[in-house]
Amino acid sequence: MQIKQGGVTAGDLNLRKYFLAKNLKKDIPAGLVVFLVALPLCLGIALASGAPLFSGILSGIIGGIVIGSLSGSQLSVAGPAAGLTVIVLNSIASLGSFESFLLAVMLAGAIQIILGLVKAGTIANYFPSSVIEGMLAAIGIILIMKQFPHAVGYDSDFEGDEGFSQADSNNTFSGIISALAKINYGAVIIAGVSLLLMIYWPKFKKLAIVPAPLLVVVAGVILATVFSGTGLALLDKQYVQIPLVNSAGEFFGLFKSPNFSGIGNKQVWITAATIAIVASLETLLSLEAVDKIDPIKRISPTNRELVAQGAGNLVSGMLGGLPMTAVIVRSSANVNAGARTKVSAVFHGFLLLICLLAIPSLLNKIPLSCLAAILLTVGYKLARISLFKHIWHKGLDQFVPFVVTIVAVIFTDLLIGVGIGMLIGVFYILRTNLRNPYFYTIAPNGEKNTIRIKLAEEVSFLNKAAIQITLTGLPKGSDVVIDGSQSRYIDPDVLEIIHNYKHNAYTKGIIVQLQDIKERYDIPPLKDLIYKPDTSTLREESVEASTAREDLEEAKEI
Repeated sequence: MQIKQGGVTAGDLNLRKYFLAKNLKKDIPAGLVVFLVALPLCLGIALASGAPLFSGILSGIIGGIVIGSLSGSQLSVAGPAAGLTVIVLNSIASLGSFESFLLAVMLAGAIQIILGLVKAGTIANYFPSSVIEGMLAAIGIILIMKQFPHAVGYDSDFEGDEGFSQADSNNTFSGIISALAKINYGAVIIAGVSLLLMIYWPKFKKLAIVPAPLLVVVAGVILATVFSGTGLALLDKQYVQIPLVNSAGEFFGLFKSPNFSGIGNKQVWITAATIAIVASLETLLSLEAVDKIDPIKRISPTNRELVAQGAGNLVSGMLGGLPMTAVIVRSSANVNAGARTKVSAVFHGFLLLICLLAIPSLLNKIPLSCLAAILLTVGYKLARISLFKHIWHKGLDQFVPFVVTIVAVIFTDLLIGVGIGMLIGVFYILRTNLRNPYFYTIAPNGEKNTIRIKLAEEVSFLNKAAIQITLTGLPKGSDVVIDGSQSRYIDPDVLEIIHNYKHNAYTKGIIVQLQDIKERYDIPPLKDLIYKPDTSTLREESVEASTAREDLEEAKEI
């Protein structure tokens, strides 16, 4: 017999405790991995944005703790985004001070909250899956190319930037060539050992209780220490560089306050609107992408995410941080590290805070080359060869937008690349709709032929030309049946063509019969008119998905 405790059975409580313990075993190590990935990204993005380094760390902390707590997504990780660096850099210059920019960040957060409340997040439902998959693969390829310089030598540009052009006047390809010219064999050895640990350590099940990324960092610190004073020694710029805080007073002195006197400045509002729109689009794209690689296939609430992002940017602007989005690099690292819930994102935020206050000097001993190895493995998993093969077998209407998105993202940036991919994806959607406005059959009926035209479920104005040409070309003396029994919607222009044809067909000896065609159709919801390809079997089943089922089976025994 089950005992009720406040309306909850003892069995329910045991089940919750079981899943909490199982999730924590995965979320805590995953949070550590995300922390290691996020730390240099926060610093590098602040540097590239022309903002104080502390603002990058602060926004990473807020992204983890505030947005992580409020978000409905279990795997997405928020923080300062490389895609906003140009906007931030130009905005600080145009507004004249960092404090005025902080006011714009606060206003952008308020705008995002409003967008979430009016349910603007539903736009994410209309991103074609082939484009989202292409974006993920492109980010994987970019990670590999952008991290290669850190693995073999040094790259003055910050880590994780998805733009082709870099802040150091290089581009993605010239950055690789430049790094090869400055190759450091100590960094190469550390990166090589780190990659071997990332690949082979998880295969030892009994030892894998220690996360491979943590082992990579420890090994990197040890090797860098051993190499010190030798020909393999790393340069100072090849280590993580976190600002040192020596006292509480010095720590609180790093915070900045917005300049509220600029509330009437038109440029502040323009900057706020720009940040809100770009950050919201990048967040929704990242959220859709993370849901695709979630092994449990959960669907994140987009409107709640916009509210959470808005709240985070409101706090960030108030305390002196940078604008934030959901970031696909950190989120992908979170998923690949085995995270189950948003505890990992919140935990990484607390780790950033603790390390900033307690052990910054220790963190500055971590080589960038070992962190690059972690991101190289993440990149490979996102852009694995099997994914390309699978999309190819789905057909050209899926493969072409997928490849175009990859190329466009690599050679431009995330938002522009996805926009180009969307245009190609929409082209194929329209092409599909134009080909399928009706089904055409001919049946003998004595000396005449009966031609039956069965209209599709949705007949839009895009089908107008195809139907007009078909009706005009029907042979004289035929009996024509136009069947709308399956149609939920027929565009008024198409209805006009059908009725006009029936009225004039007698001049060609054609008798037209209309079946189940209404005089007027109400427009269905937009989501019912947008074609969305089935991607339920797009990705191969991951180890985490298998583990999830095993957990469920074990839970049934409790």
